[in-house]
Amino acid sequence: MPFIPHTQDDVQMMLSEIGVTSIEDLFDEIPGELRAGVLDGVPEGVSEMEMLKKLSERASADVCGVCFIGAGCYDHHIPAAVWDLTTRGEFMTAYTPYQAEASQGTLQLIYEYQSMMAALTGMDVSNASVYDGASGLGEAVLMAMRANKKIKSRTILIAETVHPFYRQTAQNIARNQGVEFQPIPFTCDGLVDMSALDQTGEFSAVVVQQPNFFGLLEDVDALTDWASERGAFVIAVVNPLSLAILNPPGSWGSEGADIVCGDGQPLGIPMASGGPSFGFMCCRDKLVRQMPGRIIGRTEDLEGRPGFTLTLQAREQHIRRGKATSNICTNQGLLVTAATIHMSLMGAQGLKQVAERCFTQTEKLVAALVSVPGVEERFPGPFFHERVLNLPRNAKTVVSELVEHGILAGFPLGEHFPGMDDALLVCATEQRTDAEIERYRGVLQTCLSSTQET
Repeated sequence: MPFIPHTQDDVQMMLSEIGVTSIEDLFDEIPGELRAGVLDGVPEGVSEMEMLKKLSERASADVCGVCFIGAGCYDHHIPAAVWDLTTRGEFMTAYTPYQAEASQGTLQLIYEYQSMMAALTGMDVSNASVYDGASGLGEAVLMAMRANKKIKSRTILIAETVHPFYRQTAQNIARNQGVEFQPIPFTCDGLVDMSALDQTGEFSAVVVQQPNFFGLLEDVDALTDWASERGAFVIAVVNPLSLAILNPPGSWGSEGADIVCGDGQPLGIPMASGGPSFGFMCCRDKLVRQMPGRIIGRTEDLEGRPGFTLTLQAREQHIRRGKATSNICTNQGLLVTAATIHMSLMGAQGLKQVAERCFTQTEKLVAALVSVPGVEERFPGPFFHERVLNLPRNAKTVVSELVEHGILAGFPLGEHFPGMDDALLVCATEQRTDAEIERYRGVLQTCLSSTQET
């Protein structure tokens, strides 16, 4: 839809019809002491040419290079067709389907997305997305508190191997509702300390990430059964791509996880300097009425023709505010569109091949880097496509030095995990070539050896 600004004559005609002399008269009921007045901090407008020049300068400040960073945002290949289709006007300009009968195309797409996510996670139901994976965890925690009627505790156990940003976001969202987060420490192997579990009091849910933030595979079967035996819910944080080859949360332990959330960025969403992305949420059928956001359903009209509808929309715009399950006001529709197209193009076999390639390239990356004197693996055990390495120097400093050579070396862990200043989380996706891995090894070796010589 083109943007056609109103002319001054248009404005005057409308004001005359309303019966006022100026736009300012429309706001005369607002007391003067509540008005902002002159906005001195807002600069004067600039021309389109100046604006584009300034944006180009800022864009060029982004550090570009071969990416070995993971930590929740991954450099995957996105087939060209994904965004060619996503940016078609039918998708690009469509908004949330308030009038379901007039939004059949959008509703069908979301229905297909939900079906794919439910199949991928092994759960019964998926919603129509939330803002991102971290806020999805916050919503999942509140959902668990509402749904667990057997246990009145406001305590949530959360593994310290869950992404630190996710933990922080969940606490920011839920703490003002009286939720207490009790951390579960990890062992020297980088996994949840199972011996610490029996030292916990009463709790409503357990949060575990698979693969965990260090890229390692937790014993999710044992954790799920342990929580279920105590009447607590299990909230799983997962990388959706990993589910192409790993056991889905719906099959963890004897009963499976109760709520699953995560970030959909690996499914056709560019890194884009850190966002935007979308969060997904899935759950068991019995918890569906506690699910925030929307759920699209498939039905038939009076003539037996298939159609799609907003089956559940339990937010404050539709029901009494006190009974709303969330204040989320929109889903990440355009990004969900891209993810749906991406999954449709890749298929189950394609996603599996990508996941296997990621694992293979990460194995090669780790083998290459630990051949550099002083570099070694910090944690043992199986992993997916991320691994923590110990460096002989401060990891943050090394990362800064390798940026100068066009290599984004990884995610330094010192700021988030005390005592891990020399630890670096590295990642290889299917896009990383053997030549890029070898170049990383060579540059890292030169960087470390030159430091030792001085």
